[in-house]
Amino acid sequence: MQKLPLKLEKRLQKRIEDNSFRKLLPSANGVDFFSNDYIGFSRSRLIADNVLKISQQSGGLNGSTGSRLLSGNHSLFKILENQLSSFHNSQAALIFNSGYDANIGFFSAVPQKGDIILYDEYSHASIRDGMKMSLANNFKFRHNDLEDLESKLIRSSSKKPGSVIYIVTESVFSMDGDMPDLIKIAELAEKYDARLIIDEAHATGVIGEKGQGLVQELKLESKVFARIHTFGKAMGCHGAAILCSNKLKEYLVNFCRTFIYTTALSPHSVAAISAAYRFLDSDKDSLKNLKENIKYFKLEVQKNNLQDIIIESDSAIQACIISGNTRVKLAASDLADNGFVVKAILAPTVPSGSERLRFCLHSYNSKHEISEVLKVLGNFVANNK
Repeated sequence: MQKLPLKLEKRLQKRIEDNSFRKLLPSANGVDFFSNDYIGFSRSRLIADNVLKISQQSGGLNGSTGSRLLSGNHSLFKILENQLSSFHNSQAALIFNSGYDANIGFFSAVPQKGDIILYDEYSHASIRDGMKMSLANNFKFRHNDLEDLESKLIRSSSKKPGSVIYIVTESVFSMDGDMPDLIKIAELAEKYDARLIIDEAHATGVIGEKGQGLVQELKLESKVFARIHTFGKAMGCHGAAILCSNKLKEYLVNFCRTFIYTTALSPHSVAAISAAYRFLDSDKDSLKNLKENIKYFKLEVQKNNLQDIIIESDSAIQACIISGNTRVKLAASDLADNGFVVKAILAPTVPSGSERLRFCLHSYNSKHEISEVLKVLGNFVANNK
């Protein structure tokens, strides 16, 4: 094999020196406080059985055989996209292979030269990467800061006629677990004639009466230009969809490169999404249990005097700030030694000084597990000040 260029070797060495070197590890053993399987759908036997039935009914192909514009547009796609449109109260839906593909494709294809994108500074890497490929100008606004957003909207509105303004945020932020004031953001979008795009990745299956997401819970469907829902988290499978108007769907089919130039999801993958949504529509316990666990976790945080280092969140993501890569890795190791798997999030994934333990709560975590993991965390914090 040819040798790695020296400049790349130096970048790797810097990661090692910063104690932020990443490597692939086998699945961890212990109580799960780290996966995105918020309502346990990835382990559902009932869903798995239904996936098999749906897949066999559609012909049972192992692969899609090509892109959707060539040979891969099998019958399950139309069924699923209609199902998603109905469940999420949207005019249309377009399936993508992942949330990353959906965001890259959307932001590289839709905003045009002369347009302006205003995005929350904590927006996901896939949104940022898509914007890098766009010809539009993009500017960040301070996290969940509506005054800063409005000041940038005022400046952007004075630009040349014909430019379109896009506002981008997430309904649940993946690193902090907090949520924006979407009602006020929608009001600002309407006031300044801006298109609103919401990434619902960590709200899908979690927020709302049936897990429809924050936009529907707030009845803002008509105020939003596009919603990105992903299925690799609470839905327990893989893939994503952009919910939008019929015209925007037509545009994406014609101009979105991550849709056009990729092999479509297999029938089995599409069947898995459909089966998960069928179960979500009828399941009465998983989401209820998750919401109860979130409330219980927050009570136990207070009981263990951890409220000063836990970011306020009503979602399944609860972040505990433990500054420094070395220190937060020690905290994660201490939890693992006690049988709890909680992942340390290091700089540069988050800004230096805001390294954290990222607790992911699930419908299947017991009250005892929640109490015990926070006791262990409290002891670590007390002994490592």
